[in-house]
Amino acid sequence: MEIAPWVSQLWTASIAPGEALLRLVVALALCGCLGFERELVGRAAGLRTHMLVGLAAALLTIMAFEMFAWVRSLEERPTADPLRLLEAITAGVAFLAAGSIFREKDRVRGLTTGGGLWMAGAIGIAAGQGLLGLAAMATVLAVIVIAVLRRIEP
Repeated sequence: MEIAPWVSQLWTASIAPGEALLRLVVALALCGCLGFERELVGRAAGLRTHMLVGLAAALLTIMAFEMFAWVRSLEERPTADPLRLLEAITAGVAFLAAGSIFREKDRVRGLTTGGGLWMAGAIGIAAGQGLLGLAAMATVLAVIVIAVLRRIEP
């Protein structure tokens, strides 16, 4: 998918610009579904936060695989490992998610929001890898867990 002729001239990645844009937009949309529910119930980490987490995870995932492809073109036995960056994404999102969890007297609050942020990171990683169907299925299941089960829990 061609975006604009001048973009193709600036683009040096192995993935086409349109494909990269699609993956980023899908990450935004899917993570927005999680964030929308959090926004509706008035949580601090809502729509924008979940969308930004998913977008960042997708972008970093695309970059990890692009860097691996670049190193692979230079070395016969590449030493780069895209899984290291994926681990860093997961750790960074977990750190952010942990910040949404706090204790108030004898109650722990923010666990679902923290889990949602961590899920947004995972969905972003899947979208960034081009696993759009997997990302969509995970989003549907996560929305069911967050929105539907909230009505069942005491």
